Amino acid sequence: MSTIVEIENYNPLWEHEFCEIRSTIEAEVGQFIRSVEHVGSTSVKGLGAKPILDIDIVIEDYSMLPLIIQGLEKIGYFHQQDWSFEGREAFGRKDMSVPWHKQREKWMEHHLYVCNRDSEELARHLAFRDYLREHPEAVIAYEQLKKELALQAQDRSGYTAGKTDFINEILKRVKLTKTKVQL
Repeated sequence: MSTIVEIENYNPLWEHEFCEIRSTIEAEVGQFIRSVEHVGSTSVKGLGAKPILDIDIVIEDYSMLPLIIQGLEKIGYFHQQDWSFEGREAFGRKDMSVPWHKQREKWMEHHLYVCNRDSEELARHLAFRDYLREHPEAVIAYEQLKKELALQAQDRSGYTAGKTDFINEILKRVKLTKTKVQL
């Protein structure tokens, strides 16, 4: 039986791929950013996940966004304003060769976002990632939930919605209400 969402066992190559993408992005826009963060399930050692990286580029404030958009366009990304919201700007890829790099022809699937350093979305991403990295029992529970949802979900949005309560419970544990992250 095929499922809507495929959860793979943790793969250490995910971290390597993130580092390669980060280096390529930093080479183009590094002088305008604070950091590039690997977030989401692929950023947690031992956690099974969809093999899709989630990457947050952190900027000081929105005054830098036009420079970031220009730089990311040079390596094949495009700004997805329709998928963006306050605190998180989404970027798409023209194809699997993005980010363009003279030594790479194909990259792992990934989602790219630009967040200002005070973004609540960034704070949520980092808090959830860091909690999982420090609590192996939560990793086991989260992976089990994800695998169950992958088998039961009728569509991708159902899978995502099914994780919401677990994520919110973790965020309550770290007491993240409107805490700002200082990177």
